Formats: sequence, structure tokens, C-alpha cells
Amino acid sequence: MLALVALSVVVGALSQRITGMGFALVSSPLVVILLGPFDGVMVVNLCGVISSLIIMSRVWRHIEWRTLAWLAIPAVLAIIPGSLLVTRLPGAVMQLGVGVLVISALTATLLITRAEHIVPARPTAIVAGAASGFMNTAAGVGGPALSIYAVIMRWPQVNFAATLQPYFVIVGTASLITKTIFSGGKLPELDALSWIIIVASLLVGLVFGEVLNKHVSHRVARIAVIIVAYIGGTVAVIDGALALAH
Repeated sequence: MLALVALSVVVGALSQRITGMGFALVSSPLVVILLGPFDGVMVVNLCGVISSLIIMSRVWRHIEWRTLAWLAIPAVLAIIPGSLLVTRLPGAVMQLGVGVLVISALTATLLITRAEHIVPARPTAIVAGAASGFMNTAAGVGGPALSIYAVIMRWPQVNFAATLQPYFVIVGTASLITKTIFSGGKLPELDALSWIIIVASLLVGLVFGEVLNKHVSHRVARIAVIIVAYIGGTVAVIDGALALAH
């Protein structure tokens, strides 16, 4: 079981380094199944924050701090109503709804982009940030909303990937604090060896990602981001539908 968790963390960290996002989307489904909903989500959130902190030091000069503020502030504010709604609606319903919205919105965005429409940057950033924060709390898939924003704004891949790192640190930390408070201070029940293996797997994934990132074009990385976003939406739909079926 721990070997599968480690493998998921390696692949998630690899995706995070190359595309700028995808750690939770890639690693969360299997980790949550293996460790359980609470421990799994907490581990994924913590690893996501650590990986983004490490990557951030490598991409610091490409971060767009003003755009970060317009995304992160509404995201953190949206975590609060998202958490309240989650406590009142079944998680399966939330996941199913969010997944359908992600897939629909991303598809519509790709079609709109082909038509060369221009949208205002700041209002779009506020909506994308709020949607990402809400979706992160509701279904653990905050990345797709940012992918939609990047596609609409034609955000250069280098700046997109770099800016997402401090964003995920801020939002991930806020989510961890919120969940810890709501659970009464409960923490994942993992021993020291398990934590060592998980962190080591995270570092291995980031190292491989650093090597591959030098050989991956921006166009390929952007396509990968869109694919990862679709996968995140699909995972949320399937997971929500299966939970409702039971």
C-alpha cells in the first residue's frame, strides 16, 4: 500500500514540476483510496504545499505577483463558503457537480479561444481564483479553473507554471488550516517511516520533473495542462457518481 502511495506522489510531483499543476489531480484519487478520505486528502494537501515551495525557488523570476494577488485573494475567501457548503451537502454531490462544471467550462473555453474573443483580465482572474478556491475545498480539484483562465488569457506557460506555485502554497495552507480546525485538530495517522518514504518520493518526482522540464516544449506543456484539467474533472465525476451509487 505504501509503495503505491509513494508511486502516486512521484508521478504527481513530476506533473507539478513540468506543467505547474496537477499534483492533487494525479495523486489524490489513489492516495485517498489507500489512506482514506481524511488522511489521504491531508497528505496530498501537505505534499502539494511542500512541492510548490520547492519548485517556487526554481521559478521565482517568472512569477507574476500582481496576477497572483488577483487569483489568490478571492480563492482564500471562497474556501470559507466552500467549506460551509461541503458540511451541508453530500460530498459525492459536490464532486459530481464540480466535475461536470469543469469539463463543460474547459470545453467551452477552448471553443471560445478559437474565436479569438478578448475578455477583461482582472474580473476573469477574480472569478477563476474564487472558483479554484471553492473547488479545492469542495472536491479537491482547484487546478482546472486556473487552466481555464490560462487558456482564455493565453497566459505564457512559463509564467503560468511559475505563478501557480505560490498560489498553491497559499491556498493549500489555507485548506490545511481550515480542515484541521474543522476536524478538531485531527492529523493523519502515519508513522515516521511512512512520512519519510512519502517525502522522499516527493523529492524523487521533483528531480525527475526538473530533468524532463528542460526537454519539454511550452506547447507540449500547455497541452498537458489541459489534459490534466480534463482528467481532474473526469475523476471528480466518476468518484462522485460511484459514491452516489453506493
